[in-house]
Amino acid sequence: MRQPLVVGNWKMNGRLGEAEELARAIAGAEVDWEHVSSGICPPFPLIDRVASAVQDSPVGWGAQNLHQEDSGAFTGEVAGPLLKDLGCTYVIVGHSERRDLFGESNELVAEKFFAAKRNGLIPILCVGETEAERDAGKAGEVVREQVQAVLGDGKEDVFRDAVIAYEPVWAIGTGRTATPEQAQEMHALIRGLIKEAYPITGQSLKILYGGSMKAASAPELMAQEDIDGGLIGGASLKADEFIGILRAAVASDL
Repeated sequence: MRQPLVVGNWKMNGRLGEAEELARAIAGAEVDWEHVSSGICPPFPLIDRVASAVQDSPVGWGAQNLHQEDSGAFTGEVAGPLLKDLGCTYVIVGHSERRDLFGESNELVAEKFFAAKRNGLIPILCVGETEAERDAGKAGEVVREQVQAVLGDGKEDVFRDAVIAYEPVWAIGTGRTATPEQAQEMHALIRGLIKEAYPITGQSLKILYGGSMKAASAPELMAQEDIDGGLIGGASLKADEFIGILRAAVASDL
């Protein structure tokens, strides 16, 4: 049985006071924490404040990105060893916004994935197709290539101690909605790819849904066999919404 995982991606939002207040509200929520894991990924300057706010609670924290090198002359970048020093558990790699807005290739995302792994961080690998790719019937092909870029030749079980998040980019801010059945279809495809190489890891791997999940839609999505939680964007900035998703995750685990 895979325990659900719900991770908040605050993106480029939040100020110091707001971040502490929101993090404390989540950490102090009445949630059956034995049946759900959770994390918060704030902007880099807020990581330490969030860590202090949720310390001694079941809520972990992480980052939204990292550089593929562990140090060097890379002005404005943040390296894995520093994130580890800050007590991060998770780091998001390959988010659709990083791929689209910042031109991150499958190869670069794979390098960041392995940078996270070698620094003892749990990478949350984001994969997903755009609206044009889905309409062209290439959704499965695109996601397969994104996963395969990390899986490589399959000689090493790279997805042990890792997480995958499926983002249907076409269903985020477009007015189109991914049904639970469509989400499940892609989650099953992803799990199948990993199971082909590593049956045990493929079965235990947590695959999160990252398509604008909200408290209202969470129960039906998490009822799907291969959806193990959510990577939450906008809804993670509202305590009641995020806590509602956590409670839906608990219900799916009972």
